[in-house]
Amino acid sequence: MGKKRQKQKIVLPPELPPEIAEEEIEVSDDDLQFVNENRDYAGFVSRLDTDSITRHVTRIADLEKDDIEAAYEKRLVRKLQKQQEEEKRLEVDPVDALPVKTLDGKLYYRTSSKATDADKDGDDEKDDSGDDKGIFRSTKAERRAKLKKAKKEAKKQGKEVEKTEEVQETPQAAALAEVKEDLTAEEAFESKKRKLAELGIGLLADPESNIKSLKEMFQFCKDDDHTVVKLGLLSLLAVFKDIIPGYRIRLPTEKELEMKVSKEVKKMRYYESTLLSVYKAFLLKLMALEKQSKFQHVAVRCFCILLEAVPHFNFRENLLGAVVKNIGSPDDVIRKLCCATMKSLFTNEGKHGGQATVEAVRLIADLVKAHNCQLHPDSVEVFLSLTFDEDLGKAEEQQKENKAKNKKSKKRGNIEEPSQLQQNDRKRSRKEMMSKMREEVAADYKAAAFVPDVLEQRRMQSETLSAVFETYFRILKHAMQSTASSNEAVDNLVASAPGAHPLLAPCLNGLGKFSHLIDLDYIGDLMNYLKKLAGGGSNSNSSSEKCAKYLSVSERLQCCIVAFKVMRINLDALNVDLQGFFVLLYNLILEYRPGRDQGERLAEALKIMLCEDRQHDMQKAAAFVKRLATFSLCFGSAESMAALVTLKYLLQKNVKCRNLLENDAGGGSVSGSIAKYEPYASDPNLSGALASVLWELNLLSKYYHPAVSTMASSISSMSSAHNQVFLSSVSPQQAFADLSLERELLNPKFDIRKSNNKRKKGSSNAGSVERTLDTSSVDENELREKLSDHFMTLRNFKESERLRGELNRTTLALQLYDEYKKQKKKSKKA
Repeated sequence: MGKKRQKQKIVLPPELPPEIAEEEIEVSDDDLQFVNENRDYAGFVSRLDTDSITRHVTRIADLEKDDIEAAYEKRLVRKLQKQQEEEKRLEVDPVDALPVKTLDGKLYYRTSSKATDADKDGDDEKDDSGDDKGIFRSTKAERRAKLKKAKKEAKKQGKEVEKTEEVQETPQAAALAEVKEDLTAEEAFESKKRKLAELGIGLLADPESNIKSLKEMFQFCKDDDHTVVKLGLLSLLAVFKDIIPGYRIRLPTEKELEMKVSKEVKKMRYYESTLLSVYKAFLLKLMALEKQSKFQHVAVRCFCILLEAVPHFNFRENLLGAVVKNIGSPDDVIRKLCCATMKSLFTNEGKHGGQATVEAVRLIADLVKAHNCQLHPDSVEVFLSLTFDEDLGKAEEQQKENKAKNKKSKKRGNIEEPSQLQQNDRKRSRKEMMSKMREEVAADYKAAAFVPDVLEQRRMQSETLSAVFETYFRILKHAMQSTASSNEAVDNLVASAPGAHPLLAPCLNGLGKFSHLIDLDYIGDLMNYLKKLAGGGSNSNSSSEKCAKYLSVSERLQCCIVAFKVMRINLDALNVDLQGFFVLLYNLILEYRPGRDQGERLAEALKIMLCEDRQHDMQKAAAFVKRLATFSLCFGSAESMAALVTLKYLLQKNVKCRNLLENDAGGGSVSGSIAKYEPYASDPNLSGALASVLWELNLLSKYYHPAVSTMASSISSMSSAHNQVFLSSVSPQQAFADLSLERELLNPKFDIRKSNNKRKKGSSNAGSVERTLDTSSVDENELREKLSDHFMTLRNFKESERLRGELNRTTLALQLYDEYKKQKKKSKKA
């Protein structure tokens, strides 16, 4: 029945028209005209697929009706099979595949079959080969051409598919692999962080029970990831800083381990041994990581924090060695951190009893010796934070007197008869045992308590002071020896190289601070060294002049300051002539340069050498008055103000020097054998300043800064008849600080309007000064920009100066090496 119904539905194609030769076909002119005029009607003919029509016709040309029906039935069966296969296909997840939108607006997702592609291809080939054999009949040439085309297309498609798969799969796979690695690394890092936090919290909560966690935390310091290693180091640092006890751990000996002890003692021994072993391994790991640039900052920070927090604990010598080694590091961060740690160690001696201070000072002295005094100045400036108790001697004498009194009282009270001595033998033995026990307990208590007695403290401070002065004298000796070269060309090169003696300035500061603790036997030699370094030798061609070439003006002024401080403290015990230092100061005033030298140092020298309560010779005082007035005309307001304050003090102290304020030379009464002014004289006693006039004050009264002009006018108003002594309370140092460049720009203290009202009303200078120095109309942003530019230029100057110094040192070393080679060749020839 099914076949009959299918046969009824089959529609046969129309019969072909009879074949007529083309020559017999006749086309009329009307037909051609109609086709040419109406080409749109016949346009569909050109679009017909003649090849498919001829192929279809040729396939069923020689078949009969029954064969044609069988061929159509086979085609229907194939269509049904394809529909069933499409139903069997699996629908892809919409997330994994993009949909296809039809013209109707419906979305269709791609599907995939269960069978493999190879099976599909095989089935299709079988179906095509089996079905087409009965339906399609083509010639052999057509079949060969089709096969060739199919093979070529298959090869091209295979190559394109391989290329696209390689291009598409390789970047995707690499990206997926990178993402997976990143995810796994982040997860591992987060898990390690959590583990570290858990272990650290457990240790801080109960150290004795969770002491095994220290070893687990230390394993993180051996990780391959640098961040994990740093986290492990810092975590262990925090834990050690909290759980380390306040005493040194002493591990039990073999005999003590053999003894039977309680569980609590065993637990405590295990805790202390584990803590000490992990702490030792931690320090060894830090020393190994310090050599790597990645971990250098972290390692040094751990060393400094541990030394500052637990200086009493074990392995203190290793911590001190690591910190002192980096105290002169070229890295600013490491050097400043180590210097701050050493200063806190020196100031907080209660944590370690002073023993760490002695060890640290000795290590610094050895470091200076090993580097031949070529270190950063900060490595010696840390000595300035040391403090020494001056009342230790009195306390020691009181203790000795008390002990002597107690012994005498005991001897007097213990006089007994022979009979009583025999009866009290047992009591004495018991008392002796009790006294021994008390002495042992007292010794243990002193060892546990970080409070040494007076004698021990005095011994440690004397050792510290001897190491400090040993370092200072070594620096002075090195400065003297380096200037004793006989080659003048080499001397000039070394003199031109800045920073040849980097430790000399902090050495002089330390000598000035601790000069009252120097032994009197060494003060005479110290004064001679200071005079030679400052350039004040007796002979003109002596080594003192060579020393002066190697030092800056600030360093030479510091030598004079230290000499006067030492003399002020030990004035009664010494008999040293200070005239040479006054000559040095008189000449150094003209060698001063504000951009190169330190103005604070000059102001301090003027205060200590000229403004202290000391009576000066009239000729010397007049020479300094004239020299300071000349100096005030050449430099800025701060230096001029300091010089004028000193000048006013000298005039008020020496009444006869006020003759310089008169109009005629020498004030009409010149006393002494020198009657001619010599401004270029090197000795103030030979300058003849009393034969001159202070004409500089007239110019200084018109100075641009109102404070300087007011001071100059007040000095000019002093007369010889004014015999009252009124000394100013302002020192040269304070005057220089008040009028320095930073103070003048940031915080001006002078009321410009009031000072200008004192002058003449018609002066144009007053208006210009008021316009330039009035801070009410100054824009803060503009001022901030100007200051930033100013300090940036100063920084560039300092950087260029440092680089120039390094260049000079390298060139000096090369030239010294060439000189050495030449001398060696000459010695060989001789």
